[in-house]
This record gives sequence, structure tokens and C-alpha cells, in this order.
Amino acid sequence: MNVFVLCTGRSGSTTFAKACGHFSNYTAGHETRARIIGAAERLAFPANHIEVDHHLNRQLGALDERYGDSATYVHLLRDRQAVARSLARLIDGPHSSVRAFAASTLMRPHLKPDELLPVCLDYVDTVTANIRAFLRDKSRVHTIHVEDPSDSFDAFAVAIGARGDLEAARRELATVHNRKRDVPYARPKSPAGRLALAVARLVP
Repeated sequence: MNVFVLCTGRSGSTTFAKACGHFSNYTAGHETRARIIGAAERLAFPANHIEVDHHLNRQLGALDERYGDSATYVHLLRDRQAVARSLARLIDGPHSSVRAFAASTLMRPHLKPDELLPVCLDYVDTVTANIRAFLRDKSRVHTIHVEDPSDSFDAFAVAIGARGDLEAARRELATVHNRKRDVPYARPKSPAGRLALAVARLVP
């Protein structure tokens, strides 16, 4: 069985992938095929694999055509304000989803400082709504909130028949990964980036 973990990004996806890495009867990865061009090859995941990749939220149609209701899906959620602030901090990054969203969807390639957080929240809400619409007709769906994942993660593990060191998987969920506190592109550059840093210091 294939498992796909969908999210906005900046929502505990690295931590979730590492937790699933303790399963012995599944492989697990984070953005393992994200750089591949062409949906046929991009979505060619091996069987019994758990893929955690927020970039899939822009390829939901192709994902549906290939896997449909044969896969299990996880909707990984985090507090929307916390996600938005974390995304804002990385607005000057080379792979900023919000920057792409602002430039292409909102036709705002140059964000003013006071537009930054509203655009990040708009991005979070848009992606979340798209994922929910995609999952509406799927029969194996698990919603897991990263702030309190224990019971829902256990139910997910039982549902997919996960084996291995489940206690280690639970401990992994309590570990914060991929903070991106001091990567070069999280440092102030543009006026929007400077505001982002000031706002985002409040959250991990």
C-alpha cells in the first residue's frame, strides 16, 4: 500500500517522515522525488512506501489519476498562524511556496511588508482547502494535528498495519526537526523578509 502525507509545509512533515522511518514494513521518505520532471516518473513511488511531501499539494490531480482511492492519505495539520509565520520567515528562500503563490496566483511578485502575513495565511487556507477537497471521496484518510499527534498517529499506524519500533516512532513525534532558524535565506534581505523575521521569532 502507498501512503501519502499531504500538508502546507512548515507543519511537521520532516518529523512525521522520521517517525514513520521506525516502521519495519514500510519505507518512508520526505520529498524523495520532488525534483523529478513529469508526473509519470515523479509519482512512481515503490509499494509499501510512506511519502511525506508538501509539494504534492500542487499535483493532486495527477496523484488522483495514478493512485485514486487505492492509497492511504494523511492530512498533516498545524496551527495556521504558526504555519503562516514560519512560511513568512522563509519568504526570501529559493524555494518559497508563498513567493510562488503570491507571484502566480495573486499576481503580486513584489510583496509589501504589510501584505506578507495575510498572503501567507491565504496560502495556508488555500492549500488546506484544496487538500480537503481532494480527500473528500477517499476512503482511507487520517487527519493528524502535529501539536497533539499521539492518538491519531497510533490509529494511523494500526490502520496501515505498521510494524517496527512504534515507541521510537512516538518519541520521534516529540522531536522538532527542520527548524531553519539560521539558514542564509532565513536572514533579512527584502523589507518583507525583515518583517517576516521579526514576526516569526515568536514561533519555532
